[in-house]
Amino acid sequence: MAYSKKKSGDEAALKKLKADLSAGTLGNAYLFHGEETYLRAYYLEKVRRTLVPPGFETFNSHTLEGKDLTVQALADMAEAMPMMAERTLIAVTDWDLFKLAEDQRNRLIALLEDLPPYCCIIFVYDILEYKPNRTLKKLWKALETYVETVAFQPLDNASLLDWIGREFRSRGKDVDRRTAEHLVFTCGSLMTGLVQEIEKAAAYAKGPAVTRKDIDAVAAPVLSAEVFRLSDAVLQGNHNQAAVILGDLLKMQTEPIQILGALGSQIRRLWAARTALDNGRDRFWLMELCGIKEYPAKLALSAARQTSAQWCAQAARQCQELDRRLKSQRGIDGPGELKLLLVRLAAERRRP
Repeated sequence: MAYSKKKSGDEAALKKLKADLSAGTLGNAYLFHGEETYLRAYYLEKVRRTLVPPGFETFNSHTLEGKDLTVQALADMAEAMPMMAERTLIAVTDWDLFKLAEDQRNRLIALLEDLPPYCCIIFVYDILEYKPNRTLKKLWKALETYVETVAFQPLDNASLLDWIGREFRSRGKDVDRRTAEHLVFTCGSLMTGLVQEIEKAAAYAKGPAVTRKDIDAVAAPVLSAEVFRLSDAVLQGNHNQAAVILGDLLKMQTEPIQILGALGSQIRRLWAARTALDNGRDRFWLMELCGIKEYPAKLALSAARQTSAQWCAQAARQCQELDRRLKSQRGIDGPGELKLLLVRLAAERRRP
């Protein structure tokens, strides 16, 4: 009979997977999903190395695409005996289990109920988003009973910074916490993107430790980081710098509505930071209010000291008005309107 699991949450499921890998007690079926693709790929490879002896990957490790896959084809592969190994691994990528026809669902349920003990199947949601449908009660019950679902979500801040430190050290470089936080702020918190930026910064840095200047020299900033620089230039009255940053974003084919949305979010964050300063609140209050990490909260508080709550309110209203116009009126010059908005915001800036 197939392996039957106990119900568990996201953290418990990942913890159990780690324990199963360490103890060599991997089950028969798993479902991997979640936005942290780096971790997902890492653990898929770790399962493969645990189950499949080197040199026998061709015979005992298989990857199937979900498109046009039938349960019969999967069952035939699952029933094939391993060669010179105890188990086989089948990774099924982007097979939307909840959109299978009823006949296929019933066949899948029967397969899960009686998987050969020497087979391990992993359903991997990569491009497709995992959207479970609990109204398909029989299928849902079978997945709950026989399949260990593991969600790979972004690491918490402390774990992510520790990982960044290890990655730099593995490349012969040191990095302090503040610089690691700057890397996350600049490039985002997903490990898949960060590992590429770590590689570039480590190769570029001349000294034993990576600095903020090293990161800024080679990193590919995410939109939120670029918009922070944009708003900072506006607050300083440096319209020319703001225009350069906006021009760079437009050259990268970033849609004006996306830039405006990010700018509006940043201004609202500045407004919250200015409110915190005016009412004697600290960065932890701002972090909780805006749902942000400590480093961007510190940056927001520092930037908010250059302006007033009145300016923030006016700027937020102007962003909202332009957003409405861009979405409701045809023929508007989005880039041109953004440039005019930046000119107005820079001219109207006020210190507290």
